[in-house]
Amino acid sequence: MNQPMPRRQKGNYFPAEEGAPAPLVVSLKQRIHFSDVDPMGILWHGRYAKLFEKANEALGQLCDMTYADYYRDKIKSPIVQLHVDYFSPAKLSQEVTIIGKFIWCDGARLNIEYEVRSEDHRLIATGYTVQMFVDEEGIPLMASPAMLDRCRARWAAGERGEAR
Repeated sequence: MNQPMPRRQKGNYFPAEEGAPAPLVVSLKQRIHFSDVDPMGILWHGRYAKLFEKANEALGQLCDMTYADYYRDKIKSPIVQLHVDYFSPAKLSQEVTIIGKFIWCDGARLNIEYEVRSEDHRLIATGYTVQMFVDEEGIPLMASPAMLDRCRARWAAGERGEAR
């Protein structure tokens, strides 16, 4: 039986929860390096996860959920889903803008959407990650950890930190 090809999305992967605050957003620039491209000089598809991680890290700094905070609280948040939709190639030496959007979710998880755009704002790729929380033994946390609760409290109050 032939199944239809899934359609590529240009964002809005996660539905907005009723009454939720607007996403936390970061934007950063990155030059495409030689070590990131394939023999054709195009950004290798596997490197998009690295670009997404840069935005993820900046979002963590924005809401006091840095790697140091995770170590202090003895928790981890492994990625359980990673998705990328490709629209246009990124090329060697090109400067791209990576936009990360932390989408509000009441559950014990992190929903983050990403965009990669060219210098002329052309859409190169979109995607998302879902991260769940586990303790230091790897046991899933069913309730949100305190660090996420603190982040949400500031977020709901309209406070926006500065990415460090």
